[in-house]
Amino acid sequence: MVDRFHPILGSEMLRRIASGALKLAALGLLIAPVALAQKVTVEFDKGADFSKFKTFTIRGGELNSRNPALNSNLVKKQIEADIEHDLTSKGLTESSGAADLNVRYTFGQARKVEVETYPAGWYGLGTRAVRVPYAEGTLVIDLRDSTTRSLVWRGVASDEKTDPAKLEGKIDDMVKKSIDKYPPKK
Repeated sequence: MVDRFHPILGSEMLRRIASGALKLAALGLLIAPVALAQKVTVEFDKGADFSKFKTFTIRGGELNSRNPALNSNLVKKQIEADIEHDLTSKGLTESSGAADLNVRYTFGQARKVEVETYPAGWYGLGTRAVRVPYAEGTLVIDLRDSTTRSLVWRGVASDEKTDPAKLEGKIDDMVKKSIDKYPPKK
């Protein structure tokens, strides 16, 4: 058994514990950006023939945020311009009248709290919990078949930021990452 009070062997044990704590901290730094990255999911009607959709029109959108920076007509215009640009780049044509697809979107922001734990105490054997507040913005884009009025495609993008105002700068990226998954691969 190693005597932790031995001048040479005790310092070796402390060095190993410190080395382990540094490795754990470095791993936390590598994982943190991945945990706070944008998430995009897509749902679609597997029976829909997406090749028949040639035109689209944006029928409206809804903003659900308590933050005035995210709940304005400027944000609405930005989202609509981004949707128009990205769907047009996919080969669809915007129509002012009747269209094959009706587009609706919802953008919301909610404050959440995440609890992070890390080693603390003597020799790193204890744990300490810290509450980390962040804002999560979610953009939902729905494409509906105008003839059947049924939902044929839905893209959901969420982004976690510590400052809700920073979400405004990520909206174009959220739209692009969602529309990049249209048309779906069956």
